Amino acid sequence: MSAAAVPGLALALAVGLTACSSASGSATGANAGAGSGHPVSGGTLSIDIASAPLCLDPQNNNSNGNTAVSRQLVDSLTDQDPATGAVHPWLASSFKVNADATQFTFTLRSGATFSDGAPVDAAAVKANFDSIVKLGAVDAVGSSYLTGYQSTRVVDSSTAVVTFAQPNAQFLQATSTAALGLLSPASLTGSPEDRCQGHGLAGSGPFVLKSSGGQEIRLDRRTGYAWGSSLWKHTGAAYLSEIDYKVVPEGSVRAGSLVSGQVDGIIGVQPQDEKLLAGGSVTELVRSTPGVDYNLTPNTTRPLLSDVNVRKAISDGINRQQIVSSLLSSHYKPATSILSSTTPYYSDLSADLAYAPGTARSLLDADGWKPGSDGIRTKGGVRLTVKLVYPGVDIPSRNVLQLVQQQLKAVGIDAQLDGLPLNQLAPAQNAGQYDLLWFGLTRSDPDILRTSYSVAAKNRAHLAAGNPLEQLLGKQAATVDRTQRQTLVTEAQKQLVDQAYAIPVYEQVQFAAFGSTVHGAALDGSAQPELFDTWISGSH
Repeated sequence: MSAAAVPGLALALAVGLTACSSASGSATGANAGAGSGHPVSGGTLSIDIASAPLCLDPQNNNSNGNTAVSRQLVDSLTDQDPATGAVHPWLASSFKVNADATQFTFTLRSGATFSDGAPVDAAAVKANFDSIVKLGAVDAVGSSYLTGYQSTRVVDSSTAVVTFAQPNAQFLQATSTAALGLLSPASLTGSPEDRCQGHGLAGSGPFVLKSSGGQEIRLDRRTGYAWGSSLWKHTGAAYLSEIDYKVVPEGSVRAGSLVSGQVDGIIGVQPQDEKLLAGGSVTELVRSTPGVDYNLTPNTTRPLLSDVNVRKAISDGINRQQIVSSLLSSHYKPATSILSSTTPYYSDLSADLAYAPGTARSLLDADGWKPGSDGIRTKGGVRLTVKLVYPGVDIPSRNVLQLVQQQLKAVGIDAQLDGLPLNQLAPAQNAGQYDLLWFGLTRSDPDILRTSYSVAAKNRAHLAAGNPLEQLLGKQAATVDRTQRQTLVTEAQKQLVDQAYAIPVYEQVQFAAFGSTVHGAALDGSAQPELFDTWISGSH
């Protein structure tokens, strides 16, 4: 298989990407301010973000907030069209996949360099993939994309052949993600901690890191950049001279600053602040993101959550439509599977996720859980209390989970919310210090299920080795036949929902907004802001 654009090794991609405007703003397609005059070079784009990235190294993080910044610093071998799911050239001018997807040949475009001057060549591709595999658990997302990796052979300076021990159907799409974005070989020698701080971090992207620390991150335009994605609208260097990210935790302050013209854009519009945007000329970019929906994942090794009836009762006791209608907005959808509806190979399991409080009570009754005087159930002197861990800085999630807490209390389950600081959340996740874990992950390939739930990867549900789901996740990653992969991915979604190994709640949404002087901003295939084509009216 070889092509300039490969259809994502997927059946179809119902993207759900919209660009709309408030007041006198205008937008067409997926671009902010598209068609608003001739692009000009220069200017600083000021953007407010909710929290400082914990890690600026795209190979060493799995947070959308982190990637929104680091995506601007690195290029990838390929790019993915958000409208079709097709994979297109970027640093690789062409690529070939053998019949069983065990070997991927990339021919690199000439002239690309990292910001430290090193060439983007086949040796750099090999150094990156070898390094990501070596990082292992530190870089669990990137290394999971390289499961079964055997080697990268340098044929010549412009040709790299990546070989896997078994078919790896998801790898081509993985090469479009920031997690497999390329860094200079010199950058790879730094410690993970130094790389996260941006020390010595040299990508080949259209922007370079100027400064970071505290509440501000500044990027400069890369001089001489001339190897952008084939999906981008212009060639040469980026239009913007600088991007200035400032950390503003309060969502209403971010929205107010945009409407008043104090900043040019905001990333992460909270549902309760959407109405504030109607007060100004603002262009909105909204996408239901592909990947794993926001969900509650039970730790099945915990005594209470090892019981499938308790897990099912939690799922049946959640009123997803009420959550979306009362706390979110029309941009959001109740979960109808563990995969969002914009993800390739998604299956509609809405009937299995219907609100059924009567069924929840019957399951708990049959299991011996009796309502106490306060309505919370007990069995054998044990109270049905579960610890629910979530990122404490995420106010919309906190609001949602408080309503989930009320809904579960109505069927006799006591959900205790534990909002952790971001620097404590990852260790708690990795150590399994939770009964229920609240999270969602973005990726436009169903292999995100393997990344999240395989025993060999994150295994967020703490499933035992050899479970039937593990076999399905492994087989779908090794299957290049589209019909067969659809069957396997559908069955994996059903098992996750039927066994309540994951309890989906609602689809994630990426929501960015820009002022009327900003044009050409877009969301890429992973729903990350793409700022290469962005320009500001009146800049010089």
